[in-house]
Amino acid sequence: MSQQQQPQRPQHQSYQDPIKYGDVFDVQGDLASKPITPQDAGAMQAAEHQALGETPKGGPASAMQSAAKMNVGGGLLDPSSCGSKVQGISVSERNEGQDRIITEKVSGQVVAEFVEPRLPMTMPGKALDPDAITIGEALEATAVSPAGNKPVDQGDAAAIQAAEARVTGLKEVLPGGLGAQAQSAANRNPRATRDEDKTTIGDVVADATMKLPADRAVTREDAEVVIEAEVRNKPGLRATAGGVARSIAAAARINQNPGEEDI
Repeated sequence: MSQQQQPQRPQHQSYQDPIKYGDVFDVQGDLASKPITPQDAGAMQAAEHQALGETPKGGPASAMQSAAKMNVGGGLLDPSSCGSKVQGISVSERNEGQDRIITEKVSGQVVAEFVEPRLPMTMPGKALDPDAITIGEALEATAVSPAGNKPVDQGDAAAIQAAEARVTGLKEVLPGGLGAQAQSAANRNPRATRDEDKTTIGDVVADATMKLPADRAVTREDAEVVIEAEVRNKPGLRATAGGVARSIAAAARINQNPGEEDI
């Protein structure tokens, strides 16, 4: 399956022409030359909300809304032309193995495809086992998996920050904490010329249970937050195989269904 590029925030160089689909998405043909209108952005937002129950941050609807606002607010699009909409705006999702795949299309062309770990069904009122897998333990599982040898990138850092925040309850990154270490590594790794000089996921999250200021069992809600943080910060919109999001999601599934062993 081919990976789609992450929708780009409009960076229009010319202030004479409206922002078009080809400026924001990797699309071809007539669609690439069509300007993005408020009606198109609204239709995509409605499609996302209907299929997913939300408008994902950094997704196509968000990018389209930014482009449409610039087109109209900057006088780049004739308001009288905003009544027409592109056809075939759709959002769909399917499960493949342990993955949830969300595909968003405009005029039959894929503008984004998110691949993220599938989560367990919500079971209201079910208490977690006292021996349930904790966030720290799930992070440590990532460290000893093959993904533990992968250099930290921005998506990995975002996932680690989100996991730490679910434990601390803080909105800001904890100074000196796992999230801060991960962000520093993600910023530094691209400048390293040798692989051995790069900081890996395992370097950051090994002994996470001791490094975190607190710990608790992984819930479905924790997994949702961590998955979104990682996938939305990946250029390919695909969770790292065996990475932080997948480990947290696997822990959530096991905690919901203790007989399941996939972490």
